[in-house]
Amino acid sequence: MPTSVKLSLAPSTATACLFSRCYSFPRRGIRASTATMGTAVAPAVIVGGGRVGQMLRSLGDGRDAVVGRGQPVPADFQGPILVCTRNDDLEAVLASTPRSRWNDLVFFQNGMLEPWLESKGLGDADQVLAYFAVSKLGEAPVDGKTDTNPEGLTAVFGKWASAIAARLHGGGLSCKVLEKEAFQKQMLEKLIWISAFMLVGARHPGATVGVVEKEYRTEVESLIAELASAAAAEKGITFEGGMVDRLCAYSRAVAHFPTAVKEFKWRNGWFYSLTEKALAEGKRDPCPLHTAWLKEINII
Repeated sequence: MPTSVKLSLAPSTATACLFSRCYSFPRRGIRASTATMGTAVAPAVIVGGGRVGQMLRSLGDGRDAVVGRGQPVPADFQGPILVCTRNDDLEAVLASTPRSRWNDLVFFQNGMLEPWLESKGLGDADQVLAYFAVSKLGEAPVDGKTDTNPEGLTAVFGKWASAIAARLHGGGLSCKVLEKEAFQKQMLEKLIWISAFMLVGARHPGATVGVVEKEYRTEVESLIAELASAAAAEKGITFEGGMVDRLCAYSRAVAHFPTAVKEFKWRNGWFYSLTEKALAEGKRDPCPLHTAWLKEINII
């Protein structure tokens, strides 16, 4: 079964991306993948030559086409287009991709892409929720399995999902193939993780993700609860229980990661947009703690 993958034009930041084997999972919303370690890897166009792009290329069989910054995506190359660029490069990627190939794009970016994708008519575009870490260019990826999710957290949704899972499995990484609703919940959960841990860490200069989890857990728990409540109300969803434990377990797995509020538009900015909308309607701020701490570090 074909699967879509997305790659970025520029080297991505050292965020954790985990992969896990997609055989069959009993949880609702997860589709069993037919991918196995012996499945042939579908050739792909890889947009972006940074850490993630090079890692994905190393998991191929030599038939991949790598596209650098500003280069056009070939119209006649059959297969997924893995977009491994920074979020701010996505407009350029789309402009360099023939419209006839837009349905083959697979996005590997962190953060909230939904508003941008919907504005481009790509509401059902393939996405990868990557929980693996590639510390340096050329280094092997580290799968972000945790004590609460030993099966792995990386997930993929869309047309090319099985092909992406097969590629990752071939490199010994985990990857779950999800339906859209289940994927959206996990995407929001990771958005909450990166928004909460980065903001709390920024309030305590020099704090790594691990320090936040260990020394400022009360702060980060309060912020996670606030952001989860706001996201659930906005999207009309119910998160699975145990979110704080899952996110803290992931933080222990990537404890060395530095903290900083980056790519505001794609991360904390989504939650702040909920604040702005509520205030404009004369309602209470759904994220008062988030707003106060953004002001404290002069982000807004």
